Amino acid sequence: MATSTEQGAQRYVPDQAATIGELREAANGCRGCHLYRAATQTVFGAGPAHAAVVLIGEQPGDVEDRRGAPFAGPAGKLLDRAVEQAGLDRADAYVTNVVKHFKFKSTDTGKRRIHQNPNRAEMTACMPWLAAELCLLRPRVLVALGGTALKALLGPSATVSGSRGVLMPWPDAAYQPELFPDDGGARLLATIHPSAVLRAVDRDALYEGLVADLRLAVAALRP
Repeated sequence: MATSTEQGAQRYVPDQAATIGELREAANGCRGCHLYRAATQTVFGAGPAHAAVVLIGEQPGDVEDRRGAPFAGPAGKLLDRAVEQAGLDRADAYVTNVVKHFKFKSTDTGKRRIHQNPNRAEMTACMPWLAAELCLLRPRVLVALGGTALKALLGPSATVSGSRGVLMPWPDAAYQPELFPDDGGARLLATIHPSAVLRAVDRDALYEGLVADLRLAVAALRP
């Protein structure tokens, strides 16, 4: 049973936050679910306030948890390369995750921390932070990186295979549209998570597919 400190992040989100920096500072003290207990720190989103594209992943990994920055590990380096190859200036993109704490299990020796997917309750608990980020950023395109992020945004039945290549209206397609800003023109695009490329046997083909999807996001920014 959840304790009084584990009933979702909404109580920790400041009502009058004017900047991403203010949200980030508040998120450092979030106790909205149990994941904060084992994690090193909160890993909030990063990027410019003017970002037209927001790239949304699942959760921070081991490297991100230690450094306190999203997409700072091997998957992040691959994403940086794919974003630039797709024609988007990486400095113009904001990167974040649905869940802001690293969920893992330790090996028997305790020397390695093995990533575990967040469950629905953990994603729901953390969703107010993502909603607050999007309300400040007001991006033109959101890119869901991987199935977990897509399910968090569109609901448990959403799949990347069934959604790739389609620019969906945002937030009309969202699982909880009332949480998110409606700018009358923002779009959501689904693609694979860069970590899936790193795990694949045929990395080149999956990488090219990721770049092709990101090019659709770039095209959506054109007048």
